[in-house]
Amino acid sequence: MTDAHTARTIVGIIGNVISFGLFCSPIPTMIKIWKMKSVSEFKPDPYLATVLNCMMWSFYGFPFVHPDSLLVITINGTGLFMELVYVTIFFIFATSAIRRKITIAMVAEMIFMAAMIFCTLYFLHTTKQRSMLIGIMCIVFNVIMYASPLTVMIPNGLGSLSGLVQLILYATYYRTTNWNDEDGDKEKRFTNAEIELDTCSYG
Repeated sequence: MTDAHTARTIVGIIGNVISFGLFCSPIPTMIKIWKMKSVSEFKPDPYLATVLNCMMWSFYGFPFVHPDSLLVITINGTGLFMELVYVTIFFIFATSAIRRKITIAMVAEMIFMAAMIFCTLYFLHTTKQRSMLIGIMCIVFNVIMYASPLTVMIPNGLGSLSGLVQLILYATYYRTTNWNDEDGDKEKRFTNAEIELDTCSYG
C-alpha cells in the first residue's frame, strides 16, 4: 500500500512538472503581445479553454470530490492563476470585439462552474459518484483544451481546401477543353481587325 502511494506521489510530481511547463509555454506570446501593445493575429481560445479546464480539475481535487488529491489542486490552482493573467493581458491589448468575446466566454464559464458545483454537491452524496462525474467532465475539457489551438487552423484549412478544389477543376477541364478552337477564334478576331484597318485606310 505504501509503495503504491509512493509511486502515485512520484508520478503526480512528474505530471505537475510537465503541466507547469505547459502552463508556462504561452509566456513568450504574452511578452510579444506586451511589447507590440496588440494581440495581432493571436486568439484567446486556448487560454479560455485552459481556464475552464483548470477550474474543473481544481474542483476535482477537493476532498469532498476526490480525497487525497493535493497535487491536483496545487498544479491546477497555479495553472488557473497563470491563465487568468494571460487572459487579462490579452484583454488589455485586444480590440473591442475580442474583449466582448472574452467577457462572454468568462461569464459563461463561471455560470457553468457554479451549476456544476451545485449539481455535484446537491445531487451526488458520495465521493465515488462525485469523482466519477467530475473526472469524466475533466477529461472532456482536457480534450477541448488541447484541441482549442486548432481553431487557428480552420481558416487556413478552408483556404487550402478551396485551392485544392480549384486545382482539381483546372486539371479536369484543362484536358477536356479544345484550346485549338480558342486559338482559331483569336486568329479570326485578329484577321477581322486587320480587314477593318485595311478598309479604313483605303477609305
